[in-house]
Amino acid sequence: MERLDDLEAFVAVIEQGSQAAAARHLRRPLQSLNRSLIALERAVGVELVKRTTRRSEPTEAGRAFYERVKPAVAEIIEARNEAANMRGEVSGALKIGAPVLFASSFVAPAVGRFLKLYPNVEIELRASDEQADLLAEGLDVAVRIGESVDESLIARRLHALRVVTCGAPGYFAEHGRPKHPHDLEHHHCVVRAARDVVDKWPFRIGGKLQTMKVRGRFRTNSAAAIRAAASGALGLAQLPLWQIRELVDRGKLEIVLSEFEADGMPIQLVWPPTRAPLERLRRFVDFLASDLETDLL
Repeated sequence: MERLDDLEAFVAVIEQGSQAAAARHLRRPLQSLNRSLIALERAVGVELVKRTTRRSEPTEAGRAFYERVKPAVAEIIEARNEAANMRGEVSGALKIGAPVLFASSFVAPAVGRFLKLYPNVEIELRASDEQADLLAEGLDVAVRIGESVDESLIARRLHALRVVTCGAPGYFAEHGRPKHPHDLEHHHCVVRAARDVVDKWPFRIGGKLQTMKVRGRFRTNSAAAIRAAASGALGLAQLPLWQIRELVDRGKLEIVLSEFEADGMPIQLVWPPTRAPLERLRRFVDFLASDLETDLL
């Protein structure tokens, strides 16, 4: 069997797009990584990667080889780390995904506290308001606000976040305050536009969950931009309360239609299933779940 270091180097080159990026990712000297790639190609007897000064592209044989060895390499690395964890060592790297505002407000502070407890763990936090593909982006765990669309992931549901409809005093002075969700058809609304346009807002009317179609001249995939647009009197917005609590306390935004609020938005931790979950992943999920329960109550 080819050396694990050689296979790991090959996988990193394909996923990172260049030998230099792969060397940085694996924290290996570029010359060492290049030797691993040459040794692996010599062992299998075929060119696996076409090199240029800036990019490294898999050959047809290299792409097929990558698809076959990637799961095996991941399993071997996990098994090696799991064995280390059984010796009482919690070490290694974790990649975490979270929405932008939530990442800076809650996840990053929790990560700091976790790293103090486990000095041999390294964490990379990737913030995006798009719902990430964990396997494609190499994430170990992600925070999801809202229902997860991928049923193949393991999910740990925490609690529901209160979602409110809000607007700026200046907007209400010009357009009036909605008294009922049906009034929204006469109002400008700031609409979330990610992979899909979220132009239907949920409300509980007469004890039943209903959605109201909303419209507006401004759409964005950024929660921060929605908050800024609403506080700038561009239109009404529907956002989790934690995102705007400071603006509400300062009088920059006002909550309306509170008597019609739907059930809260779920917050979940999701991660891909594995035969033997890493100890550092288990520890982090438990820690972050406990930390968020405390911070968000």
